[in-house]
Formats: sequence, C-alpha cells, structure tokens
Amino acid sequence: MATTLELVLLYLLAAVAGVVLCRSLRLPPILGYLAVGVLIGPHALALAKDSAGVQHLAEFGVVFLMFVIGTEFNLPKLMGMRRLVFGLGLSQVALTTLGAVTGNALLTALFAWLGQPWDLGWQGALVLGSAMAMSSTAIVVKLMAERLELESEHGRRVMAILLFQDLAVVPLMVLIPALNAEPAELARSLGLALLKGTVLVGLLLVGGRQLMRRWLTVLARRKSEELFMLNLLLVTLGLAWLTERAGLSMALGAFIAGMLVAETEYKHQVEADIRPFHDVLLGLFFITVGMKLDGEAVLQHWPLVLLLTAVPLSIKAALVALLAYAFKAMPGVALRTGLYLAQAGEFGFVLLGLGLEQGLLDPRWTSPVLASMVLSMLMTPLVIQWSDRIVMRVAASDWLMQSVALTGIAKKAMQADLHIIICGFGRSGQNLAQLLEQEDMPYMALDLDPDRVRQAAAAGQSVVFGDAARVASLKVAGLARASAVVITYIDTPSALKILHIVQEHAPHVPVVVRTLDDADLERLRAAGATEVVPEAVEGSLMLASHALALVGVPMRRVIRLVQEARDARYNLLRGYFHGADDDQGSERDAMRLQTVVLGSGAVSLGGTLAEQDLDGLRVRVVSMRQASGKSVTVQGQHQLKAGDTLVLSGLPEALALAEARLMGGS
Repeated sequence: MATTLELVLLYLLAAVAGVVLCRSLRLPPILGYLAVGVLIGPHALALAKDSAGVQHLAEFGVVFLMFVIGTEFNLPKLMGMRRLVFGLGLSQVALTTLGAVTGNALLTALFAWLGQPWDLGWQGALVLGSAMAMSSTAIVVKLMAERLELESEHGRRVMAILLFQDLAVVPLMVLIPALNAEPAELARSLGLALLKGTVLVGLLLVGGRQLMRRWLTVLARRKSEELFMLNLLLVTLGLAWLTERAGLSMALGAFIAGMLVAETEYKHQVEADIRPFHDVLLGLFFITVGMKLDGEAVLQHWPLVLLLTAVPLSIKAALVALLAYAFKAMPGVALRTGLYLAQAGEFGFVLLGLGLEQGLLDPRWTSPVLASMVLSMLMTPLVIQWSDRIVMRVAASDWLMQSVALTGIAKKAMQADLHIIICGFGRSGQNLAQLLEQEDMPYMALDLDPDRVRQAAAAGQSVVFGDAARVASLKVAGLARASAVVITYIDTPSALKILHIVQEHAPHVPVVVRTLDDADLERLRAAGATEVVPEAVEGSLMLASHALALVGVPMRRVIRLVQEARDARYNLLRGYFHGADDDQGSERDAMRLQTVVLGSGAVSLGGTLAEQDLDGLRVRVVSMRQASGKSVTVQGQHQLKAGDTLVLSGLPEALALAEARLMGGS
C-alpha cells in the first residue's frame, strides 16, 4: 500500500504532466487534471486509490476557489450589472434547474407507462439540473480574453451569467445536503439552513468589513509577507470552519471571507498571494474528479454518453440564447451568448460530487455524466472558434449588424488621410487624442466599450465601436492611408495581432505600442513595432524628474537629464526633427533627427552602411526602414537599396554632410 508521501508525489507528478500537455496543446489546464485523474484512477492504471487524505486535501481547492470568487463580488460591481446578473443570470440558472426536474418527471411518467423503473428521484434531478446550469468560468473567460471579447456585447452578457452562476453555488451547496431529509423535514431543514445562513452572513458582513480592513492594515504595517500570508490562510480556513460548525458548508465561509477582503484596498495583493494555493489544490480536486470516471462503463454506455453530451449542450445553448434575446440582445449577440455558455463548468463537478456524497444520485450514473461534462468542456474551444460561422449561417441579421458597424467606421474614415489610428480609447487613448486635436492632426479611434464610444462620440471626438485586432476594422478605418497606428492598451497578444495585420496589409505604416514593462520588448519589435513605450520606464522618469526638482536641481538640468535617459532608451526620441517653428539661434548646437530617403540615383546604393563612415561625421543612424515599410536592424553590413529610409541623428552641419555623402552632390 502506498504511503501518504508516495500518493502526494504521484498526484503532483500527474498534475505537472497534465498541465504541460494541455499547455502544449493550448487547452485549459483543467482538462489536463481530469485526464490524468482518469489515467491514474482505480478504473484505468490503478496507480492511486481515491484516498480519504487526498480527498480532504482536494476539498480545500473548492474552499479557495470560493474565496477567489468571493473577492469578485463587491457591491458596486453587482449594482452596475444588476439587470443582467440578477435578471438574465437568475433566469438561466432557475430555468435550467427547473427544466431538469420537469424533464425527470416526464421521463418517470413515460417509463412507468412502459412498465420500466426510473429510479432518478426529483432530488437527484435537481442536483443534475444545478450541475448542468453551471458553465466553465475558467475556460470561457480565458478564451474571450484571447479573442478580445470581454467588453463586447455578448461578452458582457456572458460575464453577467457566469457571475450569477458563481454566486448561485453558495445557496446550492446549502440546499443539496438538505434534500436528503424526509419530505416532512425538508421545509424545516431548508428554513433552518436559510436562517443560519442569513444570520451568520449578516453578522459577518455588517461587522466584518471594518474589522477586516483594520486587521489587514495592522498586518501590512508589519511589512512581513510571511505574516500576511499566514493571516490570509487563517481567515479563510477559520471562516470556513465557522460556517461548517454552524451546519453550513465550508465553501460558504470561504466565500464570505473573499467578500470581506473585496471591500478593502488589499484585494489585489490577497488575490496574488492566494492564487498558488487555489491553483494547486483545485488541480488536486479535479484529479480526484477524474479518478471517479470509469472508462469501461463509458465505453459500454457510449450512446448514453453522447446523448448526455449533445442534448444538454443543445438545450442549454438554445435556452441561454432565447433568454438573452428576451433581455433585448440582438439575435447574433444572443446566439453567441448561448454558444459560449453551453458547456459544463467547474462548479458542476462540485455540485455533482456533493450529490453523490449525500446519496442523492445512483453511482452508476457517475461515469456517463462525468464523461459528458468533460466532453462538453473539450468541445468549448472549437465551439467558440466556430461561433462566427455558426452565427453568420443562423442569424442573418448579425452579418447585417456587423456590416452596419463597419460602414459606420468607413463613413468616418472616408475623408481621413494621413491620420493616426488609435487602438483603444481608454485614458491613454483619450490623452493622445487631446494632444492631436491641439495640433489639428486627424485621428480615428477604435474601442470595444459601447458606453465609452457613445459618450465620446457625443462629445464630438472621432471614435467608433470596433475591434482593432480585426482586419476588417483596421482596413475600413483607413489603415492604408494612415500615417501611424498607436496601440494604447496593455495587451501583448492583441498588440501582436495588430502588428501582424499592419505588416501584412500596410507595412509602410509605423506602429507605436504601449506596454507595462520591458518583458515583451523584443517580441514586439520583431513583430514590426516601430517603438515600444513601457509605462514602468516613463513612470520612473517622471518620478525622478519631480524628485530632482524638489531637492533643488535646476529645471534646465532636470529636463536635460530626463532627455538623456530617454535618448538611451528610445530610438525615435534621440534628438528631434527640425521644423519651421524652431528657434534658429538657440537650437543651432542641439542634436536633431533627419530623414533621408535613398532615391534611385543615390550614390550610396549597393554599398554597405559601414562603408559610408557616418560615424566619422558624428552622425548616428537611429532607425532604418525598407521600401516595403519593414523596419530592419541597424547593422554596418546592411546593403543600401533604393527606397530605404534612414533616420539620422546629429548636429545640423553634420547631418547636411551625411545626406550629401548618401545621396551625392556637394
């Protein structure tokens, strides 16, 4: 018999293997945990038994999951989305659960008429229905984030429903154990559980908010990460123990702890600290779920597994789509919402396991139901990937709406020429737009937040609703005629998509990218970014300039120091381009930038950059761009060709000599 250490090592090895495999295949890690659980479980290789010790450890994964969910539930967020959360979300969970109970009653009557037994009671049907009502927050949110759809019309509805599903788990985990009581005792048990929950939650939320804030402040002042982490575990597990002692679930206590933390300024630090425990323990939970799956039983009942996958998937997608349409969504938006939420979810496994533990479900149902849930989750990336094609075929009006949106962009961009396309109209995008307006420079901004677009457009700003990471949106925004593209939001995957589009369709247009730090600098430059502006660098420069000014350093010297720091960091800011409005006298000895485009008659064509000996003139080549618009690395061995554009930095006289050497003439 394996020791506890051997079991833990086996689980950890299986978890690592599963996550590595799924990462390689670009699949959510949860599927890897389930797969390795099936593989090492008693019904496959039988390398591990579903031991009580590991099972208890895995249950803490659910506890920490509920804590993380609790941190997302603060009152302002719920009130801002209350119509969709408590209208659309509540309707989806209630009708899905009710539909399962009603369908079970019809099946019971049908089988009785045929003289066959149907042993799934209404309690078991309610458990299955509540499990079916859940969708995978981890999978759907990850895929929507990659597709830049979190702020889209269907994205907001999907997030609202997922938010209510997470919230609904709390009362469901209280309700399911009470279903085991006799019918006469059921009402009393539910009433008592509701009373306990109301009193306990009320006391904790009313008195706990200020207490939690003060206590976390005291700990934060000690400046000990170890102490802060220990306290975090104590609070989470302590409240979980308290609610369990009150006859409720541990998950409810963890959820309340998360809600209390969400009202403090330490929320983000707490989420970062708890994430490793949450991920590891939740992974163990899903491994134990996978171990319950009997592959032999699945093969024997494969028609039932396919039926349990296809029917609930289709019904749930249709139900969510109809509800979204009833809540004033356009047909295409409603259908996308249904497709995105058709699968089973993480909490479905939790509720199903609770029903099995309470004896509300026959164990022979376990493997087929688990297999169908896993299959539905495996299908989710493909369903979402194909959602556009499905919607286009089913909802003809969606194509029309997209065409109207693109027409709106094209209408605004039709007269624009040599304009700047601003991708994202958040704070950075709006500040850039204000500066461009002061200089009377045309721009076109694309943003996916409909409220922001509506308000900004009403204020007279040139902003339209559109996804900058889509080829169609950038094309109709006048990409080919634009003078530059500026990506103002911090999202490297999206920035790489935009850079790919620009390089493919308008390589002559320069692109400036905003990032958080230097982590993705080389990737973005290799993808074609003309310049990458990290917030961390700019923030540190401004901090230094204010600090130097406060301690008495002359302002002229402060500006020079900051400019020198920028010179060392940014290619395009080393010097400046000379203009007619520059002071001719005071700027004679200042470094300048000058652009030289090599024409077909340039004497330097065919030679290398090193052969021009521009360093001898004290002129530096800042950047180079080929005739196609592609940026190239400045290297001495680069062979100069017609159409090459060189940005030179140096003093005015030196720049004149350098241009003459490159182009020919005196």
